[in-house]
Amino acid sequence: MLKTYTTLISIFAIAISAGAQTKKSITKKDTVTHLQTVTVKGYLSEQPVISVPASVSVLGAAQLKLQPDNSFVSALNSVPGIRAEERSPGSYRLSIRGSLLRSPFGVRDVKIYFDEIPLTDAGGNTYLNAIDIASVPSIEILKGPDGSLFGANSGGVMLLSPTNRYTDSSYRSIGINTGSYGLFHEKANIQQQFGKNLLSINQSYQAYQGYRQNSNMSRNYIQVADKWNYSGKNELRFLGLYSNLAYETPGGLNLAQVTADPRQARQPTPTIPGAIQQKIGITTKMYLGGLVNEYHFTDRIRNVLAVFGNHVDFTNPFITNYEQRSENTFGFRTYFELAGLPHENINWKVNLGIEWQQTNSVINNYGNNRGAKDTTQTGDYIHTNQHFIFARYSADMFKRLHLEAALSLNWYEYDFKNIYPLNQPNFTNRNFTPQLMPRLALSYQITNNFIWRASVSRGYSTPTTAEVRPTDNIVNTGLQAQYGWNYETGFRLRNQDETMFLDVSAFYYRISNAIVRRVNADETEHYINAGGTNQPGVELSFTDWLIRPNSIHFVRGLQFNESYTLSKFTFRGYVDAVTNASYSGNKLTGVPQQVFVSSLQVKFPQDISLFAQHNYTSKIPLNDGNTVYAKPYNLLQAKVSWQPTIGHKTHLGLYAGADNILNEKYSLGNDLNAVGNRYYNPSPLRNYTVGMGVVF
Repeated sequence: MLKTYTTLISIFAIAISAGAQTKKSITKKDTVTHLQTVTVKGYLSEQPVISVPASVSVLGAAQLKLQPDNSFVSALNSVPGIRAEERSPGSYRLSIRGSLLRSPFGVRDVKIYFDEIPLTDAGGNTYLNAIDIASVPSIEILKGPDGSLFGANSGGVMLLSPTNRYTDSSYRSIGINTGSYGLFHEKANIQQQFGKNLLSINQSYQAYQGYRQNSNMSRNYIQVADKWNYSGKNELRFLGLYSNLAYETPGGLNLAQVTADPRQARQPTPTIPGAIQQKIGITTKMYLGGLVNEYHFTDRIRNVLAVFGNHVDFTNPFITNYEQRSENTFGFRTYFELAGLPHENINWKVNLGIEWQQTNSVINNYGNNRGAKDTTQTGDYIHTNQHFIFARYSADMFKRLHLEAALSLNWYEYDFKNIYPLNQPNFTNRNFTPQLMPRLALSYQITNNFIWRASVSRGYSTPTTAEVRPTDNIVNTGLQAQYGWNYETGFRLRNQDETMFLDVSAFYYRISNAIVRRVNADETEHYINAGGTNQPGVELSFTDWLIRPNSIHFVRGLQFNESYTLSKFTFRGYVDAVTNASYSGNKLTGVPQQVFVSSLQVKFPQDISLFAQHNYTSKIPLNDGNTVYAKPYNLLQAKVSWQPTIGHKTHLGLYAGADNILNEKYSLGNDLNAVGNRYYNPSPLRNYTVGMGVVF
């Protein structure tokens, strides 16, 4: 498989090189076709992605529109270095250049922002599944540790945008789609310009019966974003959202059960009830709000200030207990920027800022009596505080060299006390030593269209609240933060009109004190620091309009995309304290060594288009001992769309899609190190979707 893909990539690269000049002469119209330059805002100010000295990927509105809008998974997995999983509808897991060992469910070790507002709480957890992807016009992904500007993380940063920054027009849109296994998704959006004010309201409802037993999900979602330009470049932005997500969890199966009936939920045993009997599932109600003010004191000095807060009610009846959490987060983020006087050879900027967050959690566990709360088992208060100050210097020199140096100083602590059964009168404090997180990066424009880059950065990831106080209900004050250094180099290559783009990265990330999940015999969990990991990898992203968009030929546009991820991740110095088995040198659990994602977009006359995508994922180790692997799989999906314009202002969209066309038997979200060898969460076989939308 690797040789085949390597050959294909080489052929495309040779064809591009040989045809770079002839492409321009196909038609006169083609010679003036320029695509919109891709920019990123993640590094505090907008800049072209071509010169950013970091591994950055952007999923804009055009790319997201091609992907299914019922889940983040397909879109995120098209980015090299990203692994998004959905064990059952609504149950997300996400890693950037890492493993999901720390995430039995949920998103950890990745920092996620919505505009300038952290979606990740002070305890390190992110409810990404609360968000409807149809309400997110663009996503920026900063890969590798980036704590110099965004605080503690060792995986990377993801930035969600609540509005499309490339349009300020007024419009209305409605859409609906339905499909296999009871899928239903309705969405509506109003964007209205009132003078200097832009208001956007998104509403959606999604329901899905699921492929397996006990996998129903539903989500009601409302999002309001407002941008008020009150003078010159100065603007005040508001973001508010409400999400009510409920989903059942079918639980893991062993190999014999998957073979017999992959649609069944976890079965009962003589001593433990099953998923259906215990009515296991998760309900998450989330309220989030924040204000972002951007003020320009002069043409050279500006300030960005964000204040925010959110409340989460979380309920999880599980096999062994019934957990309820009430979480309140509040904080602020602000930074100043000073730009140097315009100069022919050197232009520089300096940023200085601070971010502060506090999350107060009340966590109670009860017995689970067939989905109902039973006798109280334990209750705890945990207050988590995380804050950091950061500084950054960036400079463009002689229009060739771009240099960035950034540094943050991070504080992290939590206070806890047991309210049942001990009824402790005072909080106990666990304070972590303040940590410096530097980053040094540069890029050099060798030619106008070929840019080389290199960087070195330190990652530091504190244990999350769910790891400090896991399902064994014991507060683990001995759990340490993991940390490491990431070394990286790469290059970007484009053609003159930016219809072709190649981005290649090679990195080595060495983590110490790696946090690893362990499962007890009674199926509760705890976390340990297990030596470290060695994480060398290569990522490649390539896109090319083989036939320019808006061509006069029968095929009005043909775009090829390729994404490749090579992850040679292994454990280092890891010995199981119970069995005394050494896992050093073993492949990192849950990480496929190779992933290829290839796609074609074809535009035809009469506003008809076809999109097809293929994902090859190599085998995945399912336990730390590497004795069990998930088989490699090939996923093929396709979507046919018709998007005519009705009159001058109304656009109709009709589409039909198919997923897992090859009818692969696979699991998009395995339970790692599972008790009883229940590793597998089978994903749907071939399934279909149809939908329509109107924009006016």
